[in-house]
Amino acid sequence: MYYNCLDEKEISVITGLTKLGTHDVPPLVGRGVILDMAAQAGVDVMEAGQSFGSAEIKAAAEAQGVELREGDIILFYTGWTDVTFVENPALWGQAEPGLDNEGAEYLASLNPMAVGADTWGLEAVPPKEGDKVFYGHVTFLKKNGIYILETMNVGPLLDEGVNEFMFVLGQNRIQGAVQAMINPVALY
Repeated sequence: MYYNCLDEKEISVITGLTKLGTHDVPPLVGRGVILDMAAQAGVDVMEAGQSFGSAEIKAAAEAQGVELREGDIILFYTGWTDVTFVENPALWGQAEPGLDNEGAEYLASLNPMAVGADTWGLEAVPPKEGDKVFYGHVTFLKKNGIYILETMNVGPLLDEGVNEFMFVLGQNRIQGAVQAMINPVALY
């Protein structure tokens, strides 16, 4: 079963998705917020499998003077891609820091438009002990219809002292895809 209780036979054919594909995602325009989880953890780059939940998210927002609001695009910086992709690409693709299950539930309760990170999968891999693997994807996409944005290049924005900005993402033109390479724009 997929989002909105759709069966796979109702949404796909051999050539791709007929419903719920990225071609159905409208352009996203809203308030973007970056939370520096690496700084919150006191490091330049978080470790593989290092996770964060609501307590760390709230602490990072408070430290940066940022309020999380309904309809926001909430992005996380872990330093993972900036450092690990170049220094150890094999490790970069095998693991990552990120959200834990409780953190995903907390964020979903805020009703953001989208949640994303500078990592390839958003949630911690390997997951925290007791957590379900990629449960944030289920929480955001299936249960709440909240978009997920991965491998967001937010480090340069933080380097310029940007925590809040206008986020603009165009629409994917590829029919039937489950992912898309679209370059968002931050206006500040």
